[in-house]
Amino acid sequence: MDICSMETPIIGMAHLPPLPGAPGFDGDRRALRERVRRDATALESGGVDGIMLENFGDAPFYPDRVPHHVVSDVTALAATLREEVAVPFGVNILRNDVQSALGIAAATGGEFVRVNVHTGARLTDQGLIEGLAHETLRLRDQLDADVAILADIDVKHSAPLTERAHGEVVSELVERGGADGVVVSGAGTGEAVDTTVLDQVVQARDELGLDAPVLIGSGVTPETAPELLSIADGAIVGTALKQQGETTNPVDEAAVMRLVEAVPQ
Repeated sequence: MDICSMETPIIGMAHLPPLPGAPGFDGDRRALRERVRRDATALESGGVDGIMLENFGDAPFYPDRVPHHVVSDVTALAATLREEVAVPFGVNILRNDVQSALGIAAATGGEFVRVNVHTGARLTDQGLIEGLAHETLRLRDQLDADVAILADIDVKHSAPLTERAHGEVVSELVERGGADGVVVSGAGTGEAVDTTVLDQVVQARDELGLDAPVLIGSGVTPETAPELLSIADGAIVGTALKQQGETTNPVDEAAVMRLVEAVPQ
């Protein structure tokens, strides 16, 4: 089932540890595969509607295209994930390599990708990152890939070059950029979203008459889920689903169940 057509989808994060070539890689590829298997199984058993595979451990991140070996390793791990679960899964290649994410998803049966900067530009710790919607949409057509594009607005760990009305940005992401969904997150990993901003984005989407879900991209917990998901259409959740609430820890199936049970019906 298309993640964008689901009612209140919860997408759980499968954060990858450092991959080969990254500063923190420990030399054990088998451990990477086992981590993906365990996390994916715990997420699915806990009741999520989808899983997002992300090279979270590869900091410091490349600002644009990642090396070929990163694409190869994530592709192998995505194939491992696909073997383990039946729920839809997607790919996010940090910091902004949606072209590689699209290729990986298309090759392994992924159904969606997340792109941090799809249109416009943002200042980040990797420098200035510019959106490549013109390349992304054409590549998706060339690959004949039925892969949804979930695009961030005011992505975390970044700053705008100039302040703009949310209605303008939403219009550009969806109408001009071709995004299938909009992601609203807090200032950093695991940080709560500003409900005022969330309200404005949802209102802008509705006033424009756009058929694109608004997903929360960070900071959702069992305690905040009822309120936030009465406004947004769904959420991408990572930190709250981990052991001891630490983003880099393995997934805690009991924590997944608590979050899923808190989602308003």
